[in-house]
Amino acid sequence: MTKPKMMRGLLSFSSMTMVSRVLGLVRDIAFNHTFQPGAATDAFWVAFRIPNFMRRLFAEGSFSTAFVPVFTEVKETRPHADLRELMSRVAGTLGGVLMVLTALGLIFTPQVAWLFAGSSADKFGLTTELLRLTFPFILFISLTALAGGALNSFNRFGLPALTPVILNLCMIAGALWLAPRLEVPILAMGWAVLFAGLLQLVFQLPSLHTIDLLTFPRWGWSHPDVRKVMRLMVPTLFGSSIAQVNLLLDTAIAARLYVGSQTWLSQADRFLELPLGVFGIALGTVILPTLSRHHVKTDHEGFSRALDWGLRTTLLISAPAMIGLMLLSQPLVATLFQHGAFKAIDTRMTAMSVVGLSFGLPAFALVKIVLPAFYARQDTKTPVRAGVASLVANMVLNVLFLVVLYQLWTSADSRAHGVWFALAHTRGLHLALGLASAMASYLNLILLWRWLRKAGVYDQQPGWAGFSGRLGLACLVMAAAVGFGLWWAPDFTVVSTARRIIWLGVLVGGGVFVYLAALFAMGFRPRDLREH
Repeated sequence: MTKPKMMRGLLSFSSMTMVSRVLGLVRDIAFNHTFQPGAATDAFWVAFRIPNFMRRLFAEGSFSTAFVPVFTEVKETRPHADLRELMSRVAGTLGGVLMVLTALGLIFTPQVAWLFAGSSADKFGLTTELLRLTFPFILFISLTALAGGALNSFNRFGLPALTPVILNLCMIAGALWLAPRLEVPILAMGWAVLFAGLLQLVFQLPSLHTIDLLTFPRWGWSHPDVRKVMRLMVPTLFGSSIAQVNLLLDTAIAARLYVGSQTWLSQADRFLELPLGVFGIALGTVILPTLSRHHVKTDHEGFSRALDWGLRTTLLISAPAMIGLMLLSQPLVATLFQHGAFKAIDTRMTAMSVVGLSFGLPAFALVKIVLPAFYARQDTKTPVRAGVASLVANMVLNVLFLVVLYQLWTSADSRAHGVWFALAHTRGLHLALGLASAMASYLNLILLWRWLRKAGVYDQQPGWAGFSGRLGLACLVMAAAVGFGLWWAPDFTVVSTARRIIWLGVLVGGGVFVYLAALFAMGFRPRDLREH
């Protein structure tokens, strides 16, 4: 029963996440149509990235991975009244802590803005104003994550996955309707994020009521189950969010590069969101309660089969997605974003970010599957070790790649004015940041995988050699087909929108068809996933 439940949960979560991610793409199209990349857009993406980092940390990372195993244990072994008590105490404690965190964020907004906005006075002022609007989002979205974790534990994956649609709808309305009506148009996006946070929390409450878990929040710092959640959560605050910590570091460094670099990096992240959110995060979310149940019941074989299923399914999607994004980066960016205020140079710069970040897509996705194998066993310390190594590696690689590109791309005239001048007046150096994040994510994955196997909790299922061979060959065939199509395709930055859409449809559709046909020709069938 476990695997069909996981597949149903995956399809439910993925379909709702797909709606959210597609609307997220529409959101970015509306944003780029309204605002030209520059100081104002950099300020917004900084102000949005910080609370969005907290969203990833809580909604998809630390809180869920600490809360769900404890919640599942109480649900499986104790009366429903204990479950209601846990919800009440966690909501009250988490809400109280986050209210203090939000207050501190509002007090020290100028200091945070200085760190991520660079030396530009205009960017600093806008970032400060926008942060004051977006910072309360942390409180609302974290409580939303609590509700979503409870619903996921009852195998109700659809509604929590659909909830981010509210954020996208609010931001679309902010860009197209509110921005033209404000004296400072970019502030519309800050108001949109603030209202979306509150609406997402309210959206979850009726579903909590249907499972009799809508309770009044009460402070419970000394409650044993709350203490257990917090004890598990502290190390996972770092371990499950290393990719997001790296992105924050990239944001701070990008503030010292060419104006627009932060926007180009943020827009590139959207192209990873679809495969990573629909499959990587979805699989991680669906598999965590299942792994937790197997661990509680000491079902070693079931634990291994569930994890193996997640790994294979993730690779089937993330490997071709990486190749497709790297090859089609410029056609994708031009077709979706190059309208209105978004120009050809912005397309080329964003495409560079897509190439750099996409290289790490399989690692980003697989980490989302491997981490639940630790958290389901309530092991939150091991991922921290891998996270620390990855974070240090990311900082070193940022510097290393920046030095290489600095030597290759900066002109002698700009270098004569000093390093900081050359960095701020040379386009394209942000590519170094994307590549560093990708490489660091592979180190994180390798360390986690090594320590997982060393713990002896996962037995690799048979058939991996054949699976890997078929997958690799199918990806090569797909890459050759897409490369041949690109040779015939026009320059996407200069042709009409209609031609872009037609050519992109041919390239994407042809690549998907060739990949699936190659897998099918080599004997792969959908039932192969069910068998593992």
